[in-house]
Amino acid sequence: FQPGCTNVCYDHIFPISHIRLWALQLIFVTCPSLMVIAHVKYREGKDQKYVELNQGSHLYANPGKKRGGLWWTYLLSLVFKAGFDTSFLYILYRVYHGYDLPRLSKCTLEPCPNTVDCFISRPTEKKIFMLFMVISSALCIFMCICEMIYLIGKRISKLLRIRHENQRLIFAEQHELTNIAPPR
Repeated sequence: FQPGCTNVCYDHIFPISHIRLWALQLIFVTCPSLMVIAHVKYREGKDQKYVELNQGSHLYANPGKKRGGLWWTYLLSLVFKAGFDTSFLYILYRVYHGYDLPRLSKCTLEPCPNTVDCFISRPTEKKIFMLFMVISSALCIFMCICEMIYLIGKRISKLLRIRHENQRLIFAEQHELTNIAPPR
């Protein structure tokens, strides 16, 4: 038995700790929300300056409402969140060989002179925690996709409604309405 063999084997099986990977994932997934908050704060500041210059008149009817640039910022933040969660699911899959943790690993890495049995401490706890990470990430991805579909669908519905109203106005302008003779 070579000293340090167990540490080398454990490092090979777990190149990054579950807790650290999850903390890193939470940081990355939270950052796009900060982008939206920064955009809202920017709009509120811009509106406040406009109010001061124009005696109470607001630049935006509702500075927090998602329209224009804020709508795009919010949609982009959802894309980033889903992308980060998907990336971390892939990293977890690649690092931990398909979300499976063995109880025992046979190790033949340097400085081990021969094959060493490396028993993983608390493999069930690690596997449950990893499954929790996978399920919560998948749920977050699903919710981001649903929200993206909702936002895009709502925008398309609004554009179609405006287009329909414009066509009706154009039709009314092109055709002069006359009184219809009553039936005999």
